[in-house]
Amino acid sequence: MSRKVRIGLQAFLWGEAGTYRQSGVSNYIRHLVQGLAGVALPQVLVYLPFPEALEDFPPASHLQPRLSLLPLRKPTVRILWEHLAFPWHLEKDRISLLHAPMNVAPLWTPCPVVVTVMDLAFWRYPQVHPWGRRLYLGLFTRLSVRRARAVIVLSSYIRRELETFLHVPSGRIRVIHPGVDPDYRPLPSEQVEEFRRRRGLPDRYFLYVGNLEPRKNLRRLVQAYARLRPEGVSLILAGARGWGYAELFQEVEALGLAGRILFPGFVPRQELPLWYNGAEALLYPSLYEGFGLPPLEAMACGTPVVVSTAASLPEVVGPAGLQVAAEDVEGLAEAMRRLLEETELRTELRRRGLEQARRFRWEKMAQETADLYRQVLEERFP
Repeated sequence: MSRKVRIGLQAFLWGEAGTYRQSGVSNYIRHLVQGLAGVALPQVLVYLPFPEALEDFPPASHLQPRLSLLPLRKPTVRILWEHLAFPWHLEKDRISLLHAPMNVAPLWTPCPVVVTVMDLAFWRYPQVHPWGRRLYLGLFTRLSVRRARAVIVLSSYIRRELETFLHVPSGRIRVIHPGVDPDYRPLPSEQVEEFRRRRGLPDRYFLYVGNLEPRKNLRRLVQAYARLRPEGVSLILAGARGWGYAELFQEVEALGLAGRILFPGFVPRQELPLWYNGAEALLYPSLYEGFGLPPLEAMACGTPVVVSTAASLPEVVGPAGLQVAAEDVEGLAEAMRRLLEETELRTELRRRGLEQARRFRWEKMAQETADLYRQVLEERFP
């Protein structure tokens, strides 16, 4: 590729370290940038939302951070900026190719675009999303994928959805799986026990990690736990309060489980391996996921997982976890019971989970993404 080639990476959802914003699409963007630091590429301009994003920006001669003139923490400001002002910055910077890794690209760009579609949850399950999000993502995702030169998806499931519902030609879609950090690994029991005492965690607990919102199907998880009511085993729902969380809290109160179901709030990424290592199992009965990183992270820590059969989760977990229909409260309770009582099952799931997790690496994701950039720039894709 020519030395004059410049790739732009739209990283406006880069989250602040140690905050709830450092989840989901933010993790994807951060790991992509960190992975691209080790890949041979022409100059990559990474457009960041605020100065704090520079704190853990990777040092690499071909990566150049670009800060927006306004801090883009508020969604309204970010949306206006990316559609009205950002395209002119792309033209001024002479960008040859833009990667928009969050479903939506600017309405106009002076260059070809690669778009990553995380999922279509806002469209497939509109009842669990605020109307503003449904309207914006529904319209702009459709517009973005129609004119994108290439569309990246994180799972084969989302690929099929794009083909079926948005009629994106299969030749323009590339499945590139995300990865799991090496920090997620089995830890010494002494280290896990010391952390448990320091944080005041119960001796035994089931764990959920993710935002507290209707799409995650947590009310059914609470109902399943209520049916089992395992002696001496708590349920920890760790994550930021998302849209519609109040109904979940009301469900816990109504079932008389306020002392047994714990809400520690957002867990910093640096602590997550310890939370996973200390858990009896990760429970992840989500109604819909474009990929689902927490089950992968838990498996990498040697922790058994229970997931729903919805969307991409069977693709992520494979034969390494227990799978239950998202609507099956009784089945979820039975899966919890088995993990508490069947030692051989736990041992086998631990072995399978570690093996499954080794298939997913962020370095591989970054390399495959860079290869796609080259193919688009050289007009070899689609």
